[in-house]
This record gives sequence, C-alpha cells and structure tokens, in this order.
Amino acid sequence: MEKVAGSKETGEAPTLPPPPAIPPCVKPELASPKYSIVSRSGIGTAGRCIPLLANHFKVSVNAPDAVFYQYSISITSEDKRDVDGKGIRRKLIERLYQTYSSELHNKQFAFDGEKSLYTVGPLPQNKLVFTVVLEESFAKRETRSSGGSGSPSGKRSKRSFQSKTFQVEISYATKIPLRLIGLTLKAADVDNDAQDAFRVLDIILRQQAASRGCLLVRQSFFHDDSNNLVDVGGGVCGLRGFHSSFRPTQAGLSLNMDVSTTMILKPGPVIDFILANQNVREPRYVDWVKARKMLKNMRVKSTHRNMEYKIIGMSDKPCNHQYFSMKVKNNDGSNGEQTMEITVYDYFAKHCGIELTYSQFLPCLDVGKPKKPNYLPLELASLVSLQRYTKALSSAQRASLVEQSRQKPQEKSRIVTDAVRNYRYDNDPLLAACGISIEKQLTQVNGRVLETPKLKVGNNDDCIPRNGRWNFNNKTLVKPVKIERWIVVNFSARCDTSHISRELINSGMRKGIHIERPFTLLEEDQQSRRGGPVARVEKMFEQIKEKLPGPPEFILCVLPEKKNSIIYGPWKKKCLSDFGIVTQCISPSKINDQYLTNVLLKINSKLGGINSLLALEYSSHVPVIKDTPTMILGMDVSHGSPGQAAVPSIAAVVGSLNWPLISRYRASIRTQSPKVEMIDGLYKPLANGNDDGIIRELLMDFYRTSNQRKPTQIIVFRDGVSESQFNQVLNVELDQIIKAYMHLGEADIPKFTVIIAQKNHHTKLFQAKAPDNIPPGTIVDTKIVHPRNYDFYLCAHAGMIGTSRPAHYHVLVDEIGFSPDDLQNFIHSLSYVYQRSTTAISIVAPICYAHLAAQQMGQFIKFEDLSETSSGHASITSSGAVPIPELPRLHESVRSSMFFC
Repeated sequence: MEKVAGSKETGEAPTLPPPPAIPPCVKPELASPKYSIVSRSGIGTAGRCIPLLANHFKVSVNAPDAVFYQYSISITSEDKRDVDGKGIRRKLIERLYQTYSSELHNKQFAFDGEKSLYTVGPLPQNKLVFTVVLEESFAKRETRSSGGSGSPSGKRSKRSFQSKTFQVEISYATKIPLRLIGLTLKAADVDNDAQDAFRVLDIILRQQAASRGCLLVRQSFFHDDSNNLVDVGGGVCGLRGFHSSFRPTQAGLSLNMDVSTTMILKPGPVIDFILANQNVREPRYVDWVKARKMLKNMRVKSTHRNMEYKIIGMSDKPCNHQYFSMKVKNNDGSNGEQTMEITVYDYFAKHCGIELTYSQFLPCLDVGKPKKPNYLPLELASLVSLQRYTKALSSAQRASLVEQSRQKPQEKSRIVTDAVRNYRYDNDPLLAACGISIEKQLTQVNGRVLETPKLKVGNNDDCIPRNGRWNFNNKTLVKPVKIERWIVVNFSARCDTSHISRELINSGMRKGIHIERPFTLLEEDQQSRRGGPVARVEKMFEQIKEKLPGPPEFILCVLPEKKNSIIYGPWKKKCLSDFGIVTQCISPSKINDQYLTNVLLKINSKLGGINSLLALEYSSHVPVIKDTPTMILGMDVSHGSPGQAAVPSIAAVVGSLNWPLISRYRASIRTQSPKVEMIDGLYKPLANGNDDGIIRELLMDFYRTSNQRKPTQIIVFRDGVSESQFNQVLNVELDQIIKAYMHLGEADIPKFTVIIAQKNHHTKLFQAKAPDNIPPGTIVDTKIVHPRNYDFYLCAHAGMIGTSRPAHYHVLVDEIGFSPDDLQNFIHSLSYVYQRSTTAISIVAPICYAHLAAQQMGQFIKFEDLSETSSGHASITSSGAVPIPELPRLHESVRSSMFFC
C-alpha cells in the first residue's frame, strides 16, 4: 500500500492517493453477532503520577443484610379520580405518616413522588388503605387553577377553603436486598438488579431534599436562596444547587456530590418579568400576544390574598374595560341575589379597597378555568419562586451564565465538602437503618499525566504543544490549499469587505495558503435587507450568477450577527446543498492575526487541506492503526430545544478518510423521530435491494480514499448516551453498522472497539497539592471508576477558567485488543487532531465533528411550523405517525468535505 505521509528527506506534505473504483454491492445472507459489555482488562501505567482528590465521598454500609420493601401507591380523590402531581402526592404521603404512624408501626418511608414507596423491613400488612384529609392550607395551593382567590370570579373562591379527602392504597410489590450493592462492589454479575437498590438510596436523598422545600430536578436539588441566584437577563436566573447520587466504585460505595445549576424564572412582580423578557422599558412597548404565550402555565401569587394560581391566559381587554358577571345581594333587603356586570378595575376599587394604578390600562391574567375565567390584575401578581425555565437560552444568556457561574477548583471543592457536612445524610433515619455512614472528606486518588502528543506542521517542522496549546506563529500548514476563484458576499452594513479580504490574503500567505484576489465583492443592497432570510439569500445568489461566469470554489460570507443569524441556515443550505460551494461565514468585531488564523484553519480544512498532524500520524506510526486499515466513527444525535416536542432529532456520523491518517473525516446526517437517542438510519435497506443508510456512504468513501483498502478494524466513539442505554448501542446501533458492512458483500466482519464518551457527568478532579486545575492529559482509571466495567476519566484540555471537567470514557467492546496504555494514548491523541483550533479539546475530535455536522445541517430546514404544532395539531400519516421531514442531501461536490469545520 502507498504511504500517505510525505518523505522525511524532502519534507514534502503528505500526498493522498487518487480515488479508485467502488466495489459492487452484494447482499449476503449472514446474521450479525451479538455483543455484551466487556470487563476491565487492566490499568494503564504510562505518564507521570499526580496525587488528586475527587468529589466522591466514601460510604460505609454496616447493615448489609437490610432489605428494602417496595410498595405501590394508589391515590384517588373523593370523586374516584387518580391524583397526579408530585407536589400533592408528597403532601398526602407526608400527612398519611403524621396521621397513621402508629398503625404503620412508626416505619419510615422513602417516597419517589409518583407510584412507589420504600421501607426498611416490611409494613404490618401487604395491603393497607387509609383516608387522608388535606386541610385548607394545602387545598388552597393545590386548587389554585380553580380560580378561587377572592378575585373577580364570584362565589367559586370559597372552594379554596374546603378540606379535601383522599384515599391512599399501599400494596406490597417486591423486596430489594441491600446486599445486591455489596455484590456489585465485589464485581459479581448482578449489576442490573443492584440498580434497584441504588435507585432506592437516591430516592432517600431526593425525599430528604423535598422535605426541606427544595426544587428537585432529576438527581439535583435547589434551595430557595437568593444568594444562589445568577441573573442572566430576560427574566431568567440560574439557580445553583447540588447533585447527589450513590455510585459503585472500585473503592466501594461512594456518594458523588457536585455543584449543579438549573434555570428558573426570576421571582418577583409579573410585570417586571414581562419587561425583562421582552427587553423593553415600559408596558406600552410590550407585545401582549408574545407575553400571553410566554406566561401560560406559570404559577403566580396574588399579593393581596397571598394565594397561588396557575396562569391559563390573559384577558382580551384592559382591567378598566374587562367586565365579568358578579352576584350581589338584592338592594331591597330580600335574601335573593342578582347578577351585575362590573369591570375588574371597579371590582378591586369598590370591593377590595385596592386602587389599581398602571395595570388598569393593561390586560389581566386569567387564573381560572378555560370556561370560567378568573381575572387577576398584573400589579397584584408575583411569580412564585423555584419555577423551572425549560426553554432554550439565548447566546447572551448562556454567556452570562457561564461568566457568573465559574468557580475555581479550590472554591468548588470547599463548597462540595461543606455541603456533605451540612446536610448530615448520616442522620436520615432510613439511611441509619441501613447502617450507612458517609465520610466527610474528598476521596484521594492517584492519577497520571500522559505525555503530550507531538505535532507536525509545514516543512516537516515539529510543533510541541505547551499546556494543551500551540500556535502557527512563524509556521505553515501541513497541506495548505490554493484558493484561486473566490468571492466575498456581505450581508452586514458595518463591515469593510475590502479590508477583510486584503488581511485574509496576507495572513494566508504567512501560513502557506496562496489566496488570489477575490473575483468580486458583493454587498447586499439596503432594500434587500427588509426581506426575509430566504429571500435575501436568493437575491444574493442572483447577483452571484450575474457577476460570475461560473460557480466559485469558495465564498467568504460576512453575516450581520455573530451568533444565531437568521441568514446562516438558508445561506448554508443554498451553498452546500443546492450549488456545492464551500463557504465560510464570519462576523468579525475586530480583525487581528489570531482571528484570521482561526478562520483560515477552517477554510483550509473545508477545501481539503490539512493544518497539522500528529507526528506519529505524519510518519504512519500510530500504534494498532498503522498496519491494519482502521476506520474511526464519531456518532452524535442532536435534539430540538426544550419545549419543541415536534422538532426532529438529527443523527450525525463522521467517518475517517485516507487511512492511515486519523485527522480527516467526512459526515453523513439524517433526521429521525423527535427526542429519540438511538440512531435508526445507520442501515436502511430499500425495496430495490440497495442500502440508503449512513454507514454505507462512509464505508465507500473510506475505501475510495484509502487506496482501495476495506476497514478490517472499526473504532466507534458514541456521544450522548447514559449507562442505561449502553446495551442498546450494542444491540441496535452496532448491529446496524455490521449489517451495512455485510450488505456490501463482505463475509469477514471487521473487529470493533466501541467507546462511549460522556461529558455531562458529575465527577470532578482536583490537584491534592496545588490550587490550580488539573493539567491537560490527566487520567484516572482506578479507585473512583466502576468496579467491573472498563471506564476511565481523561482531562485532555487545559482548564483556563472555572473547574475542569474530565471526559468519562466507557469501553463497551474491544475486539481489536488495545492495551490500556495504547487505548488511552490513542484517545488522548484524538483530542489534538481537531483542525478548527490550536488547543487540545475536551473530547475526541470525531465526536466534536459529529456534533458540528448535526448542528449545521439542522439549520438547513426551519422547524417553526412544526414547533407550533407540538401541542398535537401536526398532520398525521395513515400509519398514525407524524411524518419526519428529511434533510436535503449535500451536493456531490462537498459531500466528502469537512464542510462542518
């Protein structure tokens, strides 16, 4: 096979082989094998040792024979309806214990807020039925949506003051022995059953937090404390709290405690929220249609009666013109009643003694029922605290949250340790009954710092990263492209495109990229800016066709906004899907060499160049890869923003090209059902016998660019799945990959190594003897890792601000047979091949590329119409399924490029 790397003697850049013929498609009748998760084969030894601390707290279990009894809970109201809502169900179980503790032999509960209740040891009987009464103080809160508050809705307000009766039925379900945890810690194969025991322990922690009035979000809890609020604008705050969960580790059971943040509505007057949310100064500028949509289902408190309600809408008219019917006693002294029409403003003035000021001219909140409105003036309503905000944050809000939430390693470790000491988990009666005690200091663990990979740049020069960073000062790119036919288009009135193009040419020359003068500079005219984004893009392309004799090889596009420009999606679709033209979008606030270098790195990668290579890769000496054709896959699924239930998910897979390189990739992307994490388009057989799946495309391009070599090893990196989904990755996704390979007529299935990469976990590592972040290359594969499964923590990047979070890698399958050191060094190296930047990244490059590809292709189709129908009005196919819109396919000219860079 031809060597891909250049000659050391001449210092030439690597030359890539010409594309050969593609093999024929033959469909064999073979069954794919089934896989199970592998156990740890050993630990690594490479690198220098470093003493670390982890936010895991050792847990001792002194009553291992204790048994949890699980009971099913059924709660019905007086009219025999099931009672939903975790809030009221928790209150009822709490009241049940207060009322009937002696009948239950004073047995303590752990209640999950839904259908299950747990005790240590059995209750007196397998089935118990109790009648529970919630008095008015509870009933007011839980019946807030009925409209009763003394505000304008007639006599219905009296309902809030009635006690309510409920029936609670407790039925035995099963036993969960605590010893299952001990067996898991000894690495016996009972992990699935032991998950139930771990879940009970976590439920106990959640119940403890619920009893303190905390907001619960999965395994995190948040106090109503203004000191923990971070105002990010738009009426939204970040609320700092804590994540807590029990985890099995090599060192035994541990409590993982971490700082956590959730988004909530900023408590306070509703009018303040509306003004902040719409970024206006006065109510007269408010868009009330937008406000009505935003406020729906929020909980408010009436300041004149101190009662809670749920907003169902807003009145059509302002307070001083909004009438409602009110029953009053007859004027003649008789016992009868008559109905009169009165405005909300007059009602509060005459019957409540409240003179409304600014809100008399504004709409009222409707806090009643759909057919029985109950109007509450805006100035008498305040948002209740601890209400989650689940919509997507804007770029400015995200930036503000990150800026204000940063905590240095020393500060974070102190906060976490103080939390474990202050919450006194050992005193919980249920944990005490299990003999559980928790140490109050961070776990000490030995880590290693892997050697930094060396890089090669142009002219065979070495580039040695320092602290996870390097630069191209006085250096050229490994394989710079030549850009001859290109143009600049400008959608921004504030940019001087002549200056940008000159500086880009000059910077490119210093990096080895020869860039000719642009063929033309096209400015969007003033009138076009008033149009919609699609029309603006179409108009610009009309100009391009008029001014150019043929399509350019590259377009530099200047956008008006740095983030979330409405032009971006339509522009990318037009260029990449319709015309097959590589494009780079910019929106510079200032132009300097560093900015231009970053732009050039992206342009060079998109046009087929290579910026830098690992030194081992340059010389074709990557261990395990060098002698055997090896394909690397990065897989990710991108979901719609919270609250957009009908927006399709986008699955993206990138595959490596030009073996034995591990720095070049191409992407294949498909839409799939909303919120579905497993990728279902990897293998897609058609009626005509062909396969239209993702993997076939990637296999074909690997073969074409790797000197007609088929991959005999495939390394799969999968992002975004939880531990409960690991088996699905093997049984669903890996199975599809194998079927796609077999569909090409191959009898010999490649060897697979499948690795899950998790970013969103709660393990943090701190230096034991220094206040700084852990250095890049820090790895931990002992003590705090799983007692049996093959996992490790690797922090490849340098944490410059805040506290570094290592990536958590799980090896599910390793048929290739990497040694621990080879695998860990290989994964570490893949954080240094990311062509867009000159820093080591926090997770392997193939996963980052898959994420970028999904994100960019998601901009191709706009989902506004779908998101509006998420309440159930979307059109349904004859099979009963909501149709999933397909992404436009990329033009063949850019299909195999790194367009996502």
